[in-house]
Amino acid sequence: MANLYTKVKLYLEANSKTWLNEENNITLRNEGSGDYIHTWNVSGLAKPTDEQLATYESSAQTEENNNVIRHTRKTAYGDIGDQLDEIFKDIDAWKARIQSIKDANPKE
Repeated sequence: MANLYTKVKLYLEANSKTWLNEENNITLRNEGSGDYIHTWNVSGLAKPTDEQLATYESSAQTEENNNVIRHTRKTAYGDIGDQLDEIFKDIDAWKARIQSIKDANPKE
């Protein structure tokens, strides 16, 4: 199940807002019975209902899965300086290594 944060972020983006611009106007909490929106002060946009947020479940889960893959790839790619040195020495070997990392960690 996708995080409430991700679903709210997608809801904001679908309504021409961003989490970055609204993070001071929204508070998410969990007091033991699950995550919920505690504070919503987004100008011009109503607080989403549970039903509205549920419509973002699939796309939010995909975004979260792809974030894990991005992190895994970034770690596997290694330091950018080392990559540049590898490219200088043998660009074909670098390309093959990067492609094998991508193939082992496909995005959804």
